[in-house]
Amino acid sequence: MATRATVMAVPRLRLPCARLAWSLAGPALAMPAAAAIALSPPAPASVAQESVWDALRVPGAVVVLRHSHAPGGFDPPGARLDDCSTQRNLDAAGRAQATRVGEAFREHGVAVGEVLSSPRCRCMDTGRLAFGRVEAWAPLQGALRDAGLRRRLVAQVSSRIAAHRAGPPLVLVTHGSVVTDLTGLTIPMGAFVVLRPEGDGGHSVAGQLYVE
Repeated sequence: MATRATVMAVPRLRLPCARLAWSLAGPALAMPAAAAIALSPPAPASVAQESVWDALRVPGAVVVLRHSHAPGGFDPPGARLDDCSTQRNLDAAGRAQATRVGEAFREHGVAVGEVLSSPRCRCMDTGRLAFGRVEAWAPLQGALRDAGLRRRLVAQVSSRIAAHRAGPPLVLVTHGSVVTDLTGLTIPMGAFVVLRPEGDGGHSVAGQLYVE
């Protein structure tokens, strides 16, 4: 039985990834000041979903995947990167969801390239269950309590996105706050945003999908 994916209508968002200018808005980072947003009417769901998968076949595409379902909101006090038992982790539903994400890519004939992940176990497990391999990359874990560090980490990730101009999709497995900082979008656990390369060196949001 085919894996069911739900397309979520989003505004067309232009991301000049190599030239992001960030500002603070309360405890969270605001939208990139350099990002221009152009609204367009959402396409019918079936058309929009295929459009997202087609965008993934464009050389240089990027997948920004929020980790699958993990109960709770934050890691417990005293959580350590070297000990998954101290962290907030995927539950059974989250593990099954991550597996279905990988199945959806295979069903649509999309083979991914490098899979980078926040070193948090819920992200590493999502990448491993979905794609069979994953590499920890510290900038993807973000920094909720340090605004300066948060800006620097997002800049590193943005530069990595901008540098991906060819080959199969680069997959970045991360947290909801990082997805929002990078794209301006808020997505549920297990959903992903697809970025399509543009001719001037930036990337644009092609759409987002949620695999049920």
